Amino acid sequence: MTAAHAFTDELSRLDAVATAELVRTRQITPAEVVAAAIERVKAVNPELNAVAAEDYDRALDLAPLVNAKGPLAGVPTFIKDGTDVAGLPTRNGTDALAEVGPAKHTAPIAQQLFDMGTIGLGKSRLPEFGFIPSTEFADGTATHNPWNLDHTPGGSSGGAAALVAAGVVPIAHAQDGGGSTRIPAACNGLVGLKPTRGRLLPDPHARLLPVKIVFDGVVTRTVRDTAAYYQAADVRYRSPKLEPLGSTRHPIDRPLRVGTFTATPTGAVLDAATRRVFDETIDLLEGLGHRVEPVQLPIDEQFVVDFIRYWSMLVYAVDHAGGLLYDRAFDATKLTPVTHGLAAEFASDWKGIVGTIRRLRASTATFEAAMGSLDVILTPTVAQLPPVLGHLSSALPYEVVFPRVIDWIGFPPLANANGAPSISLPMGHDAETNLPVGMMFSGHWGDDGLLLRLALQLEAARPFPSLDPTRV
Repeated sequence: MTAAHAFTDELSRLDAVATAELVRTRQITPAEVVAAAIERVKAVNPELNAVAAEDYDRALDLAPLVNAKGPLAGVPTFIKDGTDVAGLPTRNGTDALAEVGPAKHTAPIAQQLFDMGTIGLGKSRLPEFGFIPSTEFADGTATHNPWNLDHTPGGSSGGAAALVAAGVVPIAHAQDGGGSTRIPAACNGLVGLKPTRGRLLPDPHARLLPVKIVFDGVVTRTVRDTAAYYQAADVRYRSPKLEPLGSTRHPIDRPLRVGTFTATPTGAVLDAATRRVFDETIDLLEGLGHRVEPVQLPIDEQFVVDFIRYWSMLVYAVDHAGGLLYDRAFDATKLTPVTHGLAAEFASDWKGIVGTIRRLRASTATFEAAMGSLDVILTPTVAQLPPVLGHLSSALPYEVVFPRVIDWIGFPPLANANGAPSISLPMGHDAETNLPVGMMFSGHWGDDGLLLRLALQLEAARPFPSLDPTRV
Protein backbone atom coordinates (compact mmCIF):
# COMPACT_ATOMS: atom_id res chain seq x y z
CA MET A 1 0.00 0.00 0.00
CA THR A 2 2.11 2.90 -1.33
CA ALA A 3 0.94 6.51 -1.56
CA ALA A 4 2.51 9.36 -3.51
CA HIS A 5 2.07 13.07 -3.03
CA ALA A 6 3.74 16.44 -3.60
CA PHE A 7 2.79 18.24 -0.38
CA THR A 8 6.39 19.33 0.05
CA ASP A 9 6.20 23.15 0.15
CA GLU A 10 3.90 25.76 1.64
CA LEU A 11 2.25 26.58 -1.68
CA SER A 12 1.21 22.96 -2.18
CA ARG A 13 -0.85 23.18 1.01
CA LEU A 14 -2.85 26.20 -0.12
CA ASP A 15 -6.12 25.93 -1.97
CA ALA A 16 -6.86 28.03 -5.05
CA VAL A 17 -8.62 30.82 -3.13
CA ALA A 18 -5.69 31.25 -0.74
CA THR A 19 -3.16 31.13 -3.59
CA ALA A 20 -5.01 33.82 -5.56
CA GLU A 21 -5.20 36.03 -2.46
CA LEU A 22 -1.42 35.89 -2.05
CA VAL A 23 -1.03 36.87 -5.70
CA ARG A 24 -3.54 39.73 -5.45
CA THR A 25 -1.84 41.13 -2.34
CA ARG A 26 1.57 40.75 -4.02
CA GLN A 27 2.95 38.47 -1.34
CA ILE A 28 3.99 36.12 -4.11
CA THR A 29 4.20 36.31 -7.90
CA PRO A 30 2.40 34.06 -10.36
CA ALA A 31 5.81 33.03 -11.71
CA GLU A 32 6.83 31.73 -8.26
CA VAL A 33 3.54 29.83 -7.93
CA VAL A 34 3.92 28.23 -11.36
CA ALA A 35 7.59 27.35 -10.88
CA ALA A 36 6.80 25.57 -7.60
CA ALA A 37 3.92 23.63 -9.20
CA ILE A 38 6.17 22.54 -12.08
CA GLU A 39 8.70 21.19 -9.60
CA ARG A 40 5.96 19.27 -7.84
CA VAL A 41 4.56 17.69 -10.98
CA LYS A 42 8.02 16.69 -12.16
CA ALA A 43 8.65 15.02 -8.82
CA VAL A 44 5.42 13.02 -8.50
CA ASN A 45 4.12 12.40 -12.03
CA PRO A 46 6.54 9.51 -12.70
CA GLU A 47 4.54 7.62 -10.05
CA LEU A 48 1.12 8.95 -11.04
CA ASN A 49 1.30 9.00 -14.86
CA ALA A 50 -1.39 11.71 -14.81
CA VAL A 51 -0.04 14.21 -17.37
CA ALA A 52 -1.00 13.79 -21.04
CA ALA A 53 0.89 16.82 -22.39
CA GLU A 54 3.34 19.20 -20.72
CA ASP A 55 3.17 22.97 -21.25
CA TYR A 56 5.61 24.11 -18.59
CA ASP A 57 7.70 26.55 -20.62
CA ARG A 58 4.67 28.43 -21.92
CA ALA A 59 3.22 28.53 -18.39
CA LEU A 60 6.37 30.23 -17.13
CA ASP A 61 6.22 32.69 -20.03
CA LEU A 62 2.55 33.51 -19.37
CA ALA A 63 2.85 33.83 -15.59
CA PRO A 64 4.11 37.46 -15.55
CA LEU A 65 1.22 38.45 -17.87
CA VAL A 66 -1.62 37.01 -15.77
CA ASN A 67 -4.41 39.28 -14.55
CA ALA A 68 -3.54 39.61 -10.87
CA LYS A 69 -7.11 40.72 -10.10
CA GLY A 70 -8.72 37.59 -11.48
CA PRO A 71 -10.68 35.45 -9.00
CA LEU A 72 -8.18 32.60 -9.49
CA ALA A 73 -5.16 34.79 -10.25
CA GLY A 74 -1.92 32.89 -10.72
CA VAL A 75 -3.41 29.50 -9.83
CA PRO A 76 -1.81 26.64 -11.80
CA THR A 77 -4.14 24.11 -13.37
CA PHE A 78 -4.49 21.33 -15.95
CA ILE A 79 -7.06 20.95 -18.72
CA LYS A 80 -8.47 17.49 -19.39
CA ASP A 81 -7.13 16.03 -22.64
CA GLY A 82 -10.57 15.86 -24.23
CA THR A 83 -10.71 19.67 -24.46
CA ASP A 84 -8.73 21.80 -26.88
CA VAL A 85 -5.93 24.12 -25.77
CA ALA A 86 -4.26 25.99 -28.61
CA GLY A 87 -0.76 24.68 -29.27
CA LEU A 88 -1.30 21.31 -27.58
CA PRO A 89 -2.59 18.11 -29.16
CA THR A 90 -5.99 16.81 -28.03
CA ARG A 91 -5.57 13.05 -28.02
CA ASN A 92 -8.61 12.08 -25.92
CA GLY A 93 -6.67 9.31 -24.22
CA THR A 94 -6.56 7.17 -27.35
CA ASP A 95 -3.92 5.76 -29.66
CA ALA A 96 -6.40 6.39 -32.47
CA LEU A 97 -5.38 10.08 -32.28
CA ALA A 98 -1.69 9.52 -31.60
CA GLU A 99 -0.74 11.40 -34.78
CA VAL A 100 -3.03 14.40 -34.28
CA GLY A 101 -1.39 17.83 -34.49
CA PRO A 102 -1.66 20.74 -32.04
CA ALA A 103 -5.07 22.37 -31.63
CA LYS A 104 -5.44 25.72 -33.34
CA HIS A 105 -7.94 27.16 -30.87
CA THR A 106 -8.69 26.93 -27.17
CA ALA A 107 -12.15 25.61 -26.26
CA PRO A 108 -14.44 28.24 -24.68
CA ILE A 109 -14.68 26.45 -21.33
CA ALA A 110 -10.88 26.20 -21.05
CA GLN A 111 -10.42 29.83 -22.13
CA GLN A 112 -12.92 30.93 -19.50
CA LEU A 113 -10.87 29.15 -16.84
CA PHE A 114 -7.73 30.91 -18.08
CA ASP A 115 -9.61 34.23 -18.09
CA MET A 116 -10.23 33.74 -14.38
CA GLY A 117 -6.47 34.01 -13.93
CA THR A 118 -5.42 30.37 -13.93
CA ILE A 119 -2.29 29.25 -15.77
CA GLY A 120 -2.34 25.96 -17.65
CA LEU A 121 0.54 23.57 -17.05
CA GLY A 122 -0.67 21.10 -19.67
CA LYS A 123 -3.27 18.40 -20.26
CA SER A 124 -4.40 15.72 -17.81
CA ARG A 125 -4.95 12.10 -18.78
CA LEU A 126 -8.25 10.32 -19.40
CA PRO A 127 -9.17 6.84 -20.65
CA GLU A 128 -10.09 6.51 -24.31
CA PHE A 129 -12.67 9.27 -24.99
CA GLY A 130 -13.76 8.91 -21.36
CA PHE A 131 -15.74 5.78 -22.20
CA ILE A 132 -14.90 3.87 -18.99
CA PRO A 133 -14.50 5.09 -15.37
CA SER A 134 -10.88 4.03 -14.88
CA THR A 135 -7.92 5.86 -16.40
CA GLU A 136 -6.24 2.79 -17.88
CA PHE A 137 -4.82 2.28 -21.35
CA ALA A 138 -4.57 -0.42 -23.98
CA ASP A 139 -0.80 -0.76 -23.55
CA GLY A 140 -1.23 -1.84 -19.94
CA THR A 141 -0.21 1.47 -18.38
CA ALA A 142 -2.50 3.51 -16.16
CA THR A 143 -2.88 6.65 -14.10
CA HIS A 144 -2.46 5.76 -10.43
CA ASN A 145 -4.44 6.78 -7.38
CA PRO A 146 -2.10 8.87 -5.18
CA TRP A 147 -3.68 7.47 -2.01
CA ASN A 148 -2.84 3.90 -3.01
CA LEU A 149 -0.87 3.47 -6.23
CA ASP A 150 -2.24 -0.03 -6.79
CA HIS A 151 -5.78 1.31 -7.25
CA THR A 152 -7.61 3.29 -9.90
CA PRO A 153 -8.07 7.07 -9.56
CA GLY A 154 -11.37 6.60 -11.36
CA GLY A 155 -12.27 8.26 -14.59
CA SER A 156 -12.68 9.70 -16.90
CA SER A 157 -11.15 12.74 -15.16
CA GLY A 158 -8.66 10.48 -13.40
CA GLY A 159 -5.54 12.43 -14.33
CA ALA A 160 -7.03 15.71 -13.12
CA ALA A 161 -8.13 14.18 -9.83
CA ALA A 162 -4.79 12.48 -9.18
CA LEU A 163 -2.89 15.75 -9.73
CA VAL A 164 -5.17 17.71 -7.39
CA ALA A 165 -5.27 15.06 -4.66
CA ALA A 166 -1.47 14.71 -4.76
CA GLY A 167 -0.97 18.44 -4.15
CA VAL A 168 0.41 19.34 -7.59
CA VAL A 169 -2.32 21.91 -8.30
CA PRO A 170 -5.35 22.95 -6.20
CA ILE A 171 -7.91 22.88 -9.03
CA ALA A 172 -8.18 21.15 -12.41
CA HIS A 173 -10.68 21.01 -15.25
CA ALA A 174 -12.92 17.93 -15.35
CA GLN A 175 -15.87 16.61 -17.35
CA ASP A 176 -18.74 14.37 -16.33
CA GLY A 177 -20.62 12.21 -18.83
CA GLY A 178 -21.79 9.45 -16.49
CA GLY A 179 -19.99 10.34 -13.29
CA SER A 180 -16.63 11.29 -14.80
CA THR A 181 -16.10 14.20 -12.38
CA ARG A 182 -17.82 12.75 -9.32
CA ILE A 183 -16.31 9.25 -9.55
CA PRO A 184 -12.66 10.39 -9.58
CA ALA A 185 -13.53 12.94 -6.90
CA ALA A 186 -14.76 10.07 -4.72
CA CYS A 187 -11.73 7.91 -5.53
CA ASN A 188 -9.25 10.67 -4.67
CA GLY A 189 -10.88 12.43 -1.72
CA LEU A 190 -11.97 15.54 -3.64
CA VAL A 191 -14.95 17.79 -4.22
CA GLY A 192 -16.60 17.22 -7.60
CA LEU A 193 -19.78 19.01 -8.70
CA LYS A 194 -21.72 18.09 -11.83
CA PRO A 195 -23.66 21.31 -12.41
CA THR A 196 -27.22 21.82 -13.55
CA ARG A 197 -27.55 21.50 -17.31
CA GLY A 198 -26.95 24.99 -18.74
CA ARG A 199 -25.10 26.34 -15.69
CA LEU A 200 -21.77 26.65 -17.51
CA LEU A 201 -20.81 27.86 -20.96
CA PRO A 202 -22.46 25.65 -23.58
CA ASP A 203 -20.22 23.20 -25.40
CA PRO A 204 -20.27 24.06 -29.14
CA HIS A 205 -20.62 20.34 -29.92
CA ALA A 206 -23.49 19.76 -27.46
CA ARG A 207 -26.08 20.89 -30.02
CA LEU A 208 -25.39 17.63 -31.87
CA LEU A 209 -26.64 15.55 -28.94
CA PRO A 210 -30.35 14.78 -28.52
CA VAL A 211 -29.74 14.58 -24.74
CA LYS A 212 -26.82 16.57 -23.33
CA ILE A 213 -25.23 14.26 -20.76
CA VAL A 214 -21.65 15.62 -20.69
CA PHE A 215 -20.92 18.48 -18.28
CA ASP A 216 -17.74 20.48 -17.70
CA GLY A 217 -16.55 21.33 -14.21
CA VAL A 218 -13.58 21.13 -11.86
CA VAL A 219 -12.16 18.94 -9.12
CA THR A 220 -10.77 20.60 -5.98
CA ARG A 221 -9.64 19.80 -2.44
CA THR A 222 -11.94 22.36 -0.77
CA VAL A 223 -15.57 23.32 -1.20
CA ARG A 224 -14.72 27.02 -1.32
CA ASP A 225 -12.50 26.43 -4.38
CA THR A 226 -15.36 24.73 -6.22
CA ALA A 227 -17.70 27.52 -5.13
CA ALA A 228 -15.22 30.20 -6.24
CA TYR A 229 -14.99 28.63 -9.70
CA TYR A 230 -18.76 28.50 -10.14
CA GLN A 231 -19.22 32.02 -8.80
CA ALA A 232 -16.66 33.31 -11.32
CA ALA A 233 -18.29 31.30 -14.12
CA ASP A 234 -21.72 32.66 -13.15
CA VAL A 235 -20.44 36.22 -13.59
CA ARG A 236 -19.02 35.43 -17.05
CA TYR A 237 -21.96 33.44 -18.39
CA ARG A 238 -25.50 32.98 -17.14
CA SER A 239 -28.12 30.81 -18.73
CA PRO A 240 -31.43 32.65 -19.18
CA LYS A 241 -33.15 29.43 -18.06
CA LEU A 242 -31.49 29.36 -14.62
CA GLU A 243 -31.60 31.57 -11.57
CA PRO A 244 -28.26 33.06 -10.49
CA LEU A 245 -26.10 30.77 -8.40
CA GLY A 246 -26.55 32.95 -5.32
CA SER A 247 -24.10 33.40 -2.47
CA THR A 248 -22.00 30.36 -1.64
CA ARG A 249 -19.70 32.00 0.90
CA HIS A 250 -21.47 30.66 3.98
CA PRO A 251 -22.75 27.22 5.04
CA ILE A 252 -26.41 26.34 4.89
CA ASP A 253 -28.25 27.89 7.85
CA ARG A 254 -31.49 25.93 7.86
CA PRO A 255 -32.47 22.28 8.27
CA LEU A 256 -32.97 20.34 5.06
CA ARG A 257 -35.09 17.36 4.15
CA VAL A 258 -32.67 14.71 2.94
CA GLY A 259 -33.79 11.55 1.19
CA THR A 260 -31.48 8.52 1.25
CA PHE A 261 -31.20 5.85 -1.41
CA THR A 262 -28.85 2.85 -1.64
CA ALA A 263 -30.57 0.34 -3.94
CA THR A 264 -28.52 0.25 -7.14
CA PRO A 265 -30.58 -0.60 -10.24
CA THR A 266 -28.01 -3.22 -11.22
CA GLY A 267 -28.27 -5.02 -7.91
CA ALA A 268 -24.71 -4.14 -6.91
CA VAL A 269 -24.08 -4.46 -3.18
CA LEU A 270 -22.33 -1.75 -1.19
CA ASP A 271 -19.07 -2.91 0.33
CA ALA A 272 -18.52 -2.58 4.07
CA ALA A 273 -16.48 0.64 3.91
CA THR A 274 -19.01 2.41 1.69
CA ARG A 275 -21.93 1.31 3.86
CA ARG A 276 -20.12 2.48 7.00
CA VAL A 277 -19.41 5.95 5.59
CA PHE A 278 -22.99 6.19 4.28
CA ASP A 279 -24.34 5.48 7.78
CA GLU A 280 -21.84 7.91 9.34
CA THR A 281 -22.94 10.61 6.91
CA ILE A 282 -26.56 10.11 7.90
CA ASP A 283 -25.58 10.43 11.56
CA LEU A 284 -23.68 13.64 10.78
CA LEU A 285 -26.61 15.13 8.87
CA GLU A 286 -29.02 14.34 11.70
CA GLY A 287 -26.57 15.77 14.23
CA LEU A 288 -26.56 19.00 12.23
CA GLY A 289 -30.33 19.20 12.45
CA HIS A 290 -31.31 17.86 9.02
CA ARG A 291 -34.26 15.51 8.64
CA VAL A 292 -33.20 12.27 6.93
CA GLU A 293 -35.53 9.64 5.49
CA PRO A 294 -35.27 6.74 3.01
CA VAL A 295 -36.86 7.25 -0.41
CA GLN A 296 -37.38 5.49 -3.73
CA LEU A 297 -35.87 7.01 -6.88
CA PRO A 298 -36.96 6.60 -10.52
CA ILE A 299 -33.90 4.58 -11.43
CA ASP A 300 -34.52 0.99 -12.47
CA GLU A 301 -33.44 -1.64 -14.97
CA GLN A 302 -35.03 0.28 -17.85
CA PHE A 303 -32.96 3.35 -17.01
CA VAL A 304 -29.80 1.24 -17.05
CA VAL A 305 -30.73 -0.20 -20.47
CA ASP A 306 -31.50 3.27 -21.81
CA PHE A 307 -28.34 4.90 -20.52
CA ILE A 308 -26.12 2.11 -21.88
CA ARG A 309 -27.88 2.26 -25.24
CA TYR A 310 -27.45 6.04 -25.44
CA TRP A 311 -23.83 5.82 -24.29
CA SER A 312 -23.10 3.10 -26.85
CA MET A 313 -24.65 5.31 -29.55
CA LEU A 314 -22.06 7.99 -28.78
CA VAL A 315 -19.32 5.36 -28.88
CA TYR A 316 -20.64 4.04 -32.20
CA ALA A 317 -20.38 7.56 -33.65
CA VAL A 318 -16.73 7.80 -32.60
CA ASP A 319 -15.93 4.30 -33.86
CA HIS A 320 -17.48 4.90 -37.28
CA ALA A 321 -16.99 8.66 -37.82
CA GLY A 322 -13.99 9.61 -35.69
CA GLY A 323 -12.19 11.15 -38.64
CA LEU A 324 -15.06 13.59 -39.15
CA LEU A 325 -15.71 14.26 -35.48
CA TYR A 326 -12.09 14.76 -34.41
CA ASP A 327 -9.29 14.77 -36.96
CA ARG A 328 -8.31 13.15 -40.26
CA ALA A 329 -5.44 11.50 -38.37
CA PHE A 330 -7.99 9.33 -36.52
CA ASP A 331 -7.19 5.60 -36.89
CA ALA A 332 -10.13 3.41 -35.82
CA THR A 333 -7.98 0.27 -35.91
CA LYS A 334 -6.20 1.51 -32.78
CA LEU A 335 -9.34 1.83 -30.66
CA THR A 336 -9.57 -0.39 -27.56
CA PRO A 337 -11.64 -3.57 -27.31
CA VAL A 338 -14.06 -1.79 -24.97
CA THR A 339 -14.77 0.91 -27.54
CA HIS A 340 -15.28 -1.58 -30.34
CA GLY A 341 -17.47 -3.67 -28.05
CA LEU A 342 -19.70 -0.75 -27.07
CA ALA A 343 -20.04 0.26 -30.73
CA ALA A 344 -21.06 -3.29 -31.62
CA GLU A 345 -23.56 -3.22 -28.74
CA PHE A 346 -25.31 -0.26 -30.32
CA ALA A 347 -25.19 -1.78 -33.81
CA SER A 348 -27.11 -4.77 -32.50
CA ASP A 349 -29.59 -2.73 -30.46
CA TRP A 350 -30.10 0.55 -32.34
CA LYS A 351 -33.81 0.16 -33.02
CA GLY A 352 -34.71 1.15 -29.47
CA ILE A 353 -32.88 4.50 -29.57
CA VAL A 354 -35.97 6.65 -30.23
CA GLY A 355 -37.70 5.37 -27.11
CA THR A 356 -34.46 5.68 -25.16
CA ILE A 357 -34.09 9.35 -26.06
CA ARG A 358 -37.72 10.01 -25.17
CA ARG A 359 -37.37 8.38 -21.75
CA LEU A 360 -34.04 10.05 -20.95
CA ARG A 361 -35.53 13.45 -21.80
CA ALA A 362 -38.51 12.67 -19.58
CA SER A 363 -36.22 11.76 -16.66
CA THR A 364 -35.88 15.45 -15.75
CA ALA A 365 -39.55 15.80 -14.87
CA THR A 366 -39.68 12.31 -13.40
CA PHE A 367 -36.79 13.04 -11.04
CA GLU A 368 -38.24 16.40 -9.98
CA ALA A 369 -41.52 14.74 -9.16
CA ALA A 370 -39.75 12.04 -7.14
CA MET A 371 -37.82 14.70 -5.21
CA GLY A 372 -41.06 16.38 -4.22
CA SER A 373 -40.57 18.39 -1.03
CA LEU A 374 -37.12 16.91 -0.40
CA ASP A 375 -34.20 19.32 -0.65
CA VAL A 376 -31.42 16.79 -1.29
CA ILE A 377 -30.91 13.12 -2.13
CA LEU A 378 -27.97 11.27 -0.50
CA THR A 379 -26.44 8.17 -2.10
CA PRO A 380 -22.95 6.73 -2.18
CA THR A 381 -21.03 8.02 -5.19
CA VAL A 382 -20.02 4.49 -6.22
CA ALA A 383 -20.98 1.14 -4.78
CA GLN A 384 -17.52 0.01 -3.70
CA LEU A 385 -14.01 1.30 -3.03
CA PRO A 386 -11.84 2.06 -6.07
CA PRO A 387 -10.81 -1.30 -7.56
CA VAL A 388 -7.25 -2.38 -8.16
CA LEU A 389 -5.72 -1.37 -11.46
CA GLY A 390 -6.42 -3.96 -14.13
CA HIS A 391 -9.94 -4.73 -12.96
CA LEU A 392 -11.40 -2.11 -15.33
CA SER A 393 -8.65 -2.10 -17.93
CA SER A 394 -9.67 -0.98 -21.41
CA ALA A 395 -7.41 -3.71 -22.76
CA LEU A 396 -9.79 -6.38 -21.46
CA PRO A 397 -12.52 -7.80 -23.68
CA TYR A 398 -15.72 -5.77 -23.66
CA GLU A 399 -17.71 -8.73 -22.34
CA VAL A 400 -15.43 -8.88 -19.29
CA VAL A 401 -14.90 -5.26 -18.37
CA PHE A 402 -18.22 -3.56 -19.08
CA PRO A 403 -20.31 -5.63 -16.64
CA ARG A 404 -17.70 -4.69 -14.02
CA VAL A 405 -18.16 -1.01 -14.91
CA ILE A 406 -21.92 -1.21 -14.50
CA ASP A 407 -21.59 -3.08 -11.21
CA TRP A 408 -19.29 -0.40 -9.77
CA ILE A 409 -20.65 3.01 -10.83
CA GLY A 410 -24.28 2.52 -9.82
CA PHE A 411 -25.55 5.98 -8.98
CA PRO A 412 -24.05 8.94 -10.93
CA PRO A 413 -25.59 8.53 -14.43
CA LEU A 414 -29.08 9.54 -13.29
CA ALA A 415 -27.99 13.16 -12.86
CA ASN A 416 -26.34 13.16 -16.29
CA ALA A 417 -29.65 12.17 -17.84
CA ASN A 418 -31.95 14.45 -15.85
CA GLY A 419 -29.55 17.41 -15.79
CA ALA A 420 -29.96 18.16 -12.08
CA PRO A 421 -26.92 19.16 -9.97
CA SER A 422 -25.00 16.47 -8.11
CA ILE A 423 -21.86 16.70 -5.98
CA SER A 424 -19.47 14.10 -4.56
CA LEU A 425 -17.86 14.89 -1.21
CA PRO A 426 -15.09 12.92 0.55
CA MET A 427 -17.04 11.99 3.66
CA GLY A 428 -14.83 9.17 4.86
CA HIS A 429 -11.72 7.05 4.58
CA ASP A 430 -10.97 3.31 4.60
CA ALA A 431 -7.91 2.66 6.77
CA GLU A 432 -7.30 -0.85 5.45
CA THR A 433 -6.76 0.32 1.85
CA ASN A 434 -5.92 3.97 2.60
CA LEU A 435 -8.61 5.07 0.15
CA PRO A 436 -11.15 7.89 0.47
CA VAL A 437 -14.89 7.21 0.33
CA GLY A 438 -17.20 9.64 -1.45
CA MET A 439 -20.85 10.35 -0.83
CA MET A 440 -23.07 12.00 -3.45
CA PHE A 441 -25.67 14.70 -2.85
CA SER A 442 -28.15 15.54 -5.62
CA GLY A 443 -30.60 18.43 -5.69
CA HIS A 444 -33.42 20.05 -7.58
CA TRP A 445 -32.81 21.62 -10.99
CA GLY A 446 -30.82 24.83 -10.45
CA ASP A 447 -29.98 24.15 -6.78
CA ASP A 448 -26.19 24.07 -7.32
CA GLY A 449 -25.82 26.83 -4.71
CA LEU A 450 -27.74 24.89 -2.07
CA LEU A 451 -25.53 21.83 -2.62
CA LEU A 452 -22.40 23.97 -2.23
CA ARG A 453 -23.68 25.56 0.97
CA LEU A 454 -24.53 22.14 2.40
CA ALA A 455 -21.06 20.98 1.37
CA LEU A 456 -19.50 23.92 3.25
CA GLN A 457 -21.39 22.86 6.37
CA LEU A 458 -20.34 19.23 6.09
CA GLU A 459 -16.71 20.13 5.41
CA ALA A 460 -16.62 22.34 8.52
CA ALA A 461 -18.26 19.67 10.66
CA ARG A 462 -16.04 16.85 9.43
CA PRO A 463 -12.86 18.05 7.64
CA PHE A 464 -12.11 16.04 4.54
CA PRO A 465 -9.26 13.50 4.46
CA SER A 466 -6.02 14.69 2.87
CA LEU A 467 -2.67 13.31 1.76
CA ASP A 468 -1.01 16.39 3.23
CA PRO A 469 1.06 14.94 6.12
CA THR A 470 0.77 18.20 8.08
CA ARG A 471 -2.98 17.63 8.36
CA VAL A 472 -2.78 14.12 9.77
